[in-house]
Amino acid sequence: MEASGLMPSNDQSPRPPHEGTIAREIRLLRDMVMAEAATAVGMIEQACEALVNHDDVSARAVIARDDEVDRNEVRIEEECFRVMALFHPYARDFREITTLIKVNSDVERVADHATGIAKQTIKLSALGMRGLPTPLVELAQRVPLMCHGMLSAMNTDDAVLARELVAKDKFIDSLEKKLFEECVALMTNDRNSKAGCLILHRCGRELERVGDLMKNIAEDLIYLSSGTIVRHEAKRDAQPPATPTMPVTPTTPTTPTMPTMPTMPTTPATPPPTA
Repeated sequence: MEASGLMPSNDQSPRPPHEGTIAREIRLLRDMVMAEAATAVGMIEQACEALVNHDDVSARAVIARDDEVDRNEVRIEEECFRVMALFHPYARDFREITTLIKVNSDVERVADHATGIAKQTIKLSALGMRGLPTPLVELAQRVPLMCHGMLSAMNTDDAVLARELVAKDKFIDSLEKKLFEECVALMTNDRNSKAGCLILHRCGRELERVGDLMKNIAEDLIYLSSGTIVRHEAKRDAQPPATPTMPVTPTTPTTPTMPTMPTMPTTPATPPPTA
């Protein structure tokens, strides 16, 4: 027998258990979340188009897709828990699975908001309202673009793009505030006018919440790539530095003294009477 046949191969060095398996499982989870996110973003796009074009048929199609996203959200969460229970991930693997769990939940809520916009679109059509305030039209254009940026950042683990998405959320918030002001100005004493303006603001509020969810997902992606939690970072940076306080010099305790009792006045003695 040749000696070479008794020597172990160089590629048989010990490896961490389940190294290849957990990587494969995480790739599958990522693919599932990406597919769900693409569906939710497609719903937002279709809902915005239905809102701008007053298209009831497209709005009802959005509503019909919501149950699919709900089922996928539950299935992905169960798969994440299964992988965590079987492989006990740590370090990068643990961060990635926990991030996927959070993103999965946020994506499902995006689909819920798309459904909400579609329902309000049908109500607007029933009221016969045509035309939309400019801030709402701009929200319907910018929020889907923000969603596509989120998909790109997820697909490439792009932390720089994720930080850009976080910064864009402030402008989305400002548009929602402008919409509120315009809706108040458009209201008249007519019942349908009040109902229509409330519905218009509700649509803007739904889109603003989608922008918040895109910001949340972007922050999770930053955590995944860097391990740094950046939530509330802007608030922390905006806080003024604490004012230093002067140290208090301790005083030496003094021994308390008893109060002096007042002296009673003395009455002169009366001499005895003489006989």
